[in-house]
Amino acid sequence: MLLLGLLSALAGCGSSHVRRPTIAGVPDPGANLDLSCVPYARARSGIDLRGDAWQWWAAAEGRYLRGGRPAPGSVIVLARTSRLPSGHVAVVARVVSPREIRVDHANWASGSGRGRVARDQPVLDVSPRNDWSEVRVWFPRVGDYGNTVFAAHGFIAPHRASRRLDLAGR
Repeated sequence: MLLLGLLSALAGCGSSHVRRPTIAGVPDPGANLDLSCVPYARARSGIDLRGDAWQWWAAAEGRYLRGGRPAPGSVIVLARTSRLPSGHVAVVARVVSPREIRVDHANWASGSGRGRVARDQPVLDVSPRNDWSEVRVWFPRVGDYGNTVFAAHGFIAPHRASRRLDLAGR
């Protein structure tokens, strides 16, 4: 019930059509509910930034701690590309290994899965230097990582920049 309330509060401008069947691994938050990654990440992480997802990295400078290593509760910021014209943000749910994290995010799927929330979805660091600058993201529709390698700016911690926290790296 609490999750449904949160999802209702994060609803986008809306859609006039009813959602179709769910995609495995992507919970259906309800009919006519479109979520974008930005308000979802803001609500889940407590990081109070505005703008498109790709803008979060620069907007966090001087306000929040930024770094190149994941930590639970931090937000990974994916760069703007032709496939991701607004970029993408996702909240780190847990660190599995030095090269794998699990994230909670909204609006990653396409088609009938668009606008839905996905929890505990794998993200893999494929950067040559293990610095999380290039990642592959789980694609629920195929049940595997997608083929696309996405550029990542890094991780934003939900702590104000004046507070010291070790997010070693960039």
